[in-house]
Amino acid sequence: MTDTMYSLDQLRSFVAVAEELHFGRAAERLNMTQPPLSRQIQKLEKDIKVQLFTRDNRRVTLTPAGSAFLGEAKSLLAHAASAPELARRISAGSVGLIRIGFTAGSSFGLLGKLLAEISAELVGISIDLREMVTSEQLKALDMGEIDLGLGRPPADEHVFQTLTVGREELVVAVPEGHALCSLQRPLTPQDLGTESMIMHSPIKAKYFYDLTVRAVPSSSHKVAHSASQILTIIALVAGGHGIAMVPESTKIMGYHGVRFLAFKGDVQTPVELQAVWKKESENPALERVLDLLGRRFHSASAF
Repeated sequence: MTDTMYSLDQLRSFVAVAEELHFGRAAERLNMTQPPLSRQIQKLEKDIKVQLFTRDNRRVTLTPAGSAFLGEAKSLLAHAASAPELARRISAGSVGLIRIGFTAGSSFGLLGKLLAEISAELVGISIDLREMVTSEQLKALDMGEIDLGLGRPPADEHVFQTLTVGREELVVAVPEGHALCSLQRPLTPQDLGTESMIMHSPIKAKYFYDLTVRAVPSSSHKVAHSASQILTIIALVAGGHGIAMVPESTKIMGYHGVRFLAFKGDVQTPVELQAVWKKESENPALERVLDLLGRRFHSASAF
């Protein structure tokens, strides 16, 4: 199968003749004489190997193939006319695509609000969401598979830039009716000494694992299970398999059969959420989103 080639000038000539159904008027409309216009049409018909017009001394009419080709020709000309403007808008970041990696925890609070703000302020920017743990986000950012991550610190400052977009406390998730619910005060590490703990994975959820170990020394509790996703951990708590330390925003889940109790440790262990992106990213749409984040969190200097 051979490629069919034709120029935009040929298409404009064809559309003018098809709409005027008169070579003289079409030539006048295009600010040219009739002979070169006729040659343009003849060359187009030869190039695409289709007769587009029926001509006689009295009139010009479109063939069925010409009528079908007219719509396509107009569409091609419209796309060609809009392409430079589209390129300028993409370069300016007013349209485009941003791929965002997010942890399950970030979806409980920040993610929905961020998406609403992007939709309201950056109308032309589309979003592709991908749930992944922080370590997976950093790999995807480095490989250029996503543009922005919403995950947990730390990130290599030589490769990535970050902005803290959330800070909250750890709470204790316990099964409904658990004895700890009756204490009517913030729990302490000592209160958890005999409890079976559902721990965050020390590999896939190292950030939460380290926070939990700092908050509740490993010598003061028993490990019943280990999991990497907060939803899995909460499901295990609801099933009565143990208690767990989780970020306060987990309450938004409203998981049946689980109570969330305040915790006061011997050391402060706030849970942080950060936006992270690769330093040399060249996606203009990302710059617009980062500007929005900077304004929202009053940290524009971080950019």
